[in-house]
Amino acid sequence: MNRRTTAALALAIAAGLGLTACGGPKPAPGSGSRAPDDAFDPVKVGAGDTTKGGNVNVLMSTDFQTLDPGNSNYVQTANVGQLYYRTLTMAKEEAGRPPKIVPDLATDLGKVSKDGLTWTYTLKKGLKFEDGSPITAKDVKYSVERTYARDVYTQAPQELNAALSDDTYKGPYSDGDFKGIETPDDRTVVFRLKQPFAEFPALVSRSNTAPVPRAKDTKLDYTNHPVSTGPYKIESYQRGRSMKLVRNKHWDPATDPNRSALPDTFTFSLSTAQSTISQQLLADSDPTALTLDSAGGLQASDAAKLDRPSVARRTASGMIGCTDVLNFNTETIKDPVVRKAFALAIDRKAIHLQYGGARFGKLTQSYINPQQRGYVEQHTDLDPTGQPRLAEAKKLLEGRTYPKKLVYGYADATPRYKNMGTSLQENLRQLGVELELRPIPAANYFTTLAGKGMPDLARSGWCGGADSGSVRTTIDPNLGPSVDGKTFGFSNIPRYHDPEIAHAMYALRGENGGSEELGRKWSKLFDRAMQDYPMVPLIRNVTRSVVGSDIRGAQVGYFFGAIDLSTVSVASASGKG
Repeated sequence: MNRRTTAALALAIAAGLGLTACGGPKPAPGSGSRAPDDAFDPVKVGAGDTTKGGNVNVLMSTDFQTLDPGNSNYVQTANVGQLYYRTLTMAKEEAGRPPKIVPDLATDLGKVSKDGLTWTYTLKKGLKFEDGSPITAKDVKYSVERTYARDVYTQAPQELNAALSDDTYKGPYSDGDFKGIETPDDRTVVFRLKQPFAEFPALVSRSNTAPVPRAKDTKLDYTNHPVSTGPYKIESYQRGRSMKLVRNKHWDPATDPNRSALPDTFTFSLSTAQSTISQQLLADSDPTALTLDSAGGLQASDAAKLDRPSVARRTASGMIGCTDVLNFNTETIKDPVVRKAFALAIDRKAIHLQYGGARFGKLTQSYINPQQRGYVEQHTDLDPTGQPRLAEAKKLLEGRTYPKKLVYGYADATPRYKNMGTSLQENLRQLGVELELRPIPAANYFTTLAGKGMPDLARSGWCGGADSGSVRTTIDPNLGPSVDGKTFGFSNIPRYHDPEIAHAMYALRGENGGSEELGRKWSKLFDRAMQDYPMVPLIRNVTRSVVGSDIRGAQVGYFFGAIDLSTVSVASASGKG
């Protein structure tokens, strides 16, 4: 095969993390002025503020997929979740850099046995749930156990589960005690692994180690009021409308140096149109407002307004770890040559413009990037400038049978995703393929993609998994096999399962070695898998998120792709900036 070798675009990681927007705006790419070399450096708004009190109003176009930490693989839930739940370790965000893994409920990052097969964690003293009852090691164990009930929790994080020793466990509702975790006393949690795992401290930062009291587990209804272990608790929650978080009086800041917990309350508006969010933030109609919507809720038509000084000084920004891809459903578009033809026909440059152009991201050739440990050069025949290769696509289809009608599903709350579909319609029409655009309620989008309603084409994004600096935590969830290796994995939206590659990935999960060494093996397998074109890499994202003039401590989380709620505060705008 004649393959064009291209390097994935690197994430911009720079110094300058202490910048605030008060010193005047930097020209943004695409603004009409010459962009400086550091145009993608992170910018914080109101860094260093320690004002306590006030309310932060979070504007969102749709409800959370779930608030249950044991059933969530979504960055928005992880972002708000750090306010009401804690995990053994924590991925602490810093703008422009992959998160740093730090202790949270645990006293340290864990103690590993000489053979690498046992990790032991000790809980800090004085930890309590929102009702004042003590958090014990058994609560942590139970929280992990319930995520094995895949018939109940279809979106539970599985990276930790895949590393533990008991592959046959089906969850506490049917299988009882889990042998992969031991709790010799109330403060000790012992994990038994199948094989050494170099990045294990990152795995226990995932939300399935957020303690769940067995007596309060209401299964799927737990999303309505997960029991708090963090600085805030849920006071009220109306699905699809609003939510309010208030202080959890049983949270002890002495045990938690990671969360500033400065505001008194957080209120969430969960059904505000993105165009309205964009207008309200740009106009500063609510000085205490911000958003968790992707791309800061900004519409492409509003992008030029970021150059206004009154807006620029309220804009937090940074290159993030999130990459968007177009997934092909490999169960309905089965021929890899056909998938390659479709991929080559796609006008990725036009899609880039739908995202707002260079202001909001860079075209990329791969889901993984050189900043991740273990990266090796990836290969693709996609044009690096995003131009379609229609003649090559048509030639590949000669003599082949392929579907003439396909469905593209998109989250209905985000106009650019629909516009992306319109571009895809034109691209595939030139191959004789009719593409139906099918809106999917945003609140159910990823649940639909994980179930029987998965369309033929669908966009998704990934922000690095448990350890954003590791290629494994991108590759394994997105194209890896299931926990038992027999089918496609839990976040494998394309449903890609090549028996040979899946067998190699399953075996690699159990190999001993360092993160860099093993990462190179994962990267090589990923490169092989991508020659089958289960997905098309699109955009490595930049987020520019406007906040209200009273918001301080605003930074764009590298993993979250939005304002990090754990760092914000509220202050009077007079005399600031």
